[in-house]
Amino acid sequence: MLTDRQRMILTAIVDDYIRSAEPVGSRSISKRGDVGFSPATIRNEMADLEELGFLEQPHTSAGRIPSTKGYRYYVDHLMRMEELNDADMTKVRSFFTEQMSQMEQVIQHAASILSSLTNYTSILLGPELFNTSLKHFSLVPLDERSAVAIIVTNTGRVENRTITLPSEVKMEELEKVVHILNTKLVGIPLVRLKSKLYLEVGQELERYVDHCEEVLSVLDQALQPDNDHRLFLSGTTNMLTQPEFKDVDKVKTILDLLEETPAVMKMFSSLPSGIQVRIGTENDNLAIASCSLITASYSVDGQPLGTIGILGPTRMEYGKVMSLVDMISKDMAAFLARWYK
Repeated sequence: MLTDRQRMILTAIVDDYIRSAEPVGSRSISKRGDVGFSPATIRNEMADLEELGFLEQPHTSAGRIPSTKGYRYYVDHLMRMEELNDADMTKVRSFFTEQMSQMEQVIQHAASILSSLTNYTSILLGPELFNTSLKHFSLVPLDERSAVAIIVTNTGRVENRTITLPSEVKMEELEKVVHILNTKLVGIPLVRLKSKLYLEVGQELERYVDHCEEVLSVLDQALQPDNDHRLFLSGTTNMLTQPEFKDVDKVKTILDLLEETPAVMKMFSSLPSGIQVRIGTENDNLAIASCSLITASYSVDGQPLGTIGILGPTRMEYGKVMSLVDMISKDMAAFLARWYK
């Protein structure tokens, strides 16, 4: 879509604007050693990039700034993940060697590290199910082919869902299944139910129940915990240090949003796995239409547990933030897996 020269100039403009927060002119780009084009040539290309929607000209300034489309192209095609420096690496790695007694402490500390290393706002969703274990499991038949699976937790919470029973499985066999589950899984954190189901319960079921694989598949669905999360924020006032947010009303709108837990939770809804980047108006909430949100989820034993997010201006250090989010999400998953073994 873009020529090599346009890609080079767009990269230079985005990099300079991220660093300076000032509109970028052709003369400053021409002085870069890695560009090698005259100011006149760069001006012509900048005009074309603006016409294509990759750049914008704020007010009457001679310089340009990236548009949402420009940032998106930069993130998808031009940017390289930035290697973290030794100081940042040490700070992150040392965190995961500390002795912390509560899961909330772990997640809040991770949020604090992210906000301090980026100078943006960090948002972490932490799972309630870490501190919740199975107290009792039961199956209540509705008819020959369906039943209600009921999970009671140590916190007194009751979850229930309707499941379809395999046609090959007899109701009396299900009584054996329920007995085995309550023998093997009571006291196990909900986050580890799935792995215990296949590793330990599965071996027991093979001895007493026919069509074991079909039964395990149904139990997998029945024991799937609801993903209730708690919200952890750090660096909420970091927006005040960004040049883009000198407008108090604009900052207040963002800060007000961050105080509304349901609204923040909605920002994280329906996110696919892996690192995700939502830039400017790609965000559904108008309050953060001038921001970018970078997220990554973390899982243990295949169970999605939470999400790490960084909220900052669209003029964000994407390469550094994406590297940090990727690293911490993976380290968090490994750390939590060790925690609950």
